[in-house]
Amino acid sequence: MDKPPEMTGGPAPAGPAPQAPRRSPAAWYRTLGRRGRIAFATAVIATAAVIALAVASVAAGGGSQPRPAAARNFTAPVLGHPGQHISLSSYRGRPVIVNFFASWCAPCQKETPLLARYYRTARSKITVIGIDVNDRSAAALRFVHRTGVSYPVGTDTPPRTALSYGVSGLPQTFFLNSSHRIVKRVFGALTPRELAAAASLTGARAG
Repeated sequence: MDKPPEMTGGPAPAGPAPQAPRRSPAAWYRTLGRRGRIAFATAVIATAAVIALAVASVAAGGGSQPRPAAARNFTAPVLGHPGQHISLSSYRGRPVIVNFFASWCAPCQKETPLLARYYRTARSKITVIGIDVNDRSAAALRFVHRTGVSYPVGTDTPPRTALSYGVSGLPQTFFLNSSHRIVKRVFGALTPRELAAAASLTGARAG
C-alpha cells in the first residue's frame, strides 16, 4: 500500500461476630415449601436450557463470531462539485463498499478500474463510494475519468474520514452490510476474487 503524503479508622471490634450454623443443601431444600420447590426446579431447568443453547451455539461457530463493528458515518464534498456532499447515512439499508484511494497511489491504478467495472454490473444491489484521500482535485478528476468511475466519489483533503477509519495507507476497502456494519476490510489492492468474495459477505450479489 502507498501511504498518504505527510498524512481515619474507629476502634477495633471486640471480636468476630458469631456465625449461624451452615445448612447442608439437603436440609436447605427440605425447608422449602411445595411452591418453593417447584420454583427452584423451574429455575434449574431454565438455567440448564440456556447453558445448552450457548454450548450448541459455540459448537456451531455462532459463539466465536462477534458482531461486526458499525461503520462511522461521514460526509464529504463530491469530487468536482464542491457545493455538493455525499454521506454514508444517505445509503441506509443498502450494502456499501467504501474504497479509499488517490490518483498518486500506484496500486490504485489497477484496482480502481476493477471497482469501476464491478459497479457497472452490481450497482442495482450494492453501492460503491470512493474516498479520494489527500489529493489534488484536478489530478483526481482526470484519474476517475480515465479509469471509468461512475460511482460517487468524495474528497478527503485533509484526510479526516480516512483517519477516522484508521486508514494509514492506500488503497484500503471496507465492505459494509445493509446495516452498515463492517463485514470485511481489505488492505492493499483488491483482486477480482477478493472483491467477489468480500462483496458476497455484505449480502449483495452481482448480476
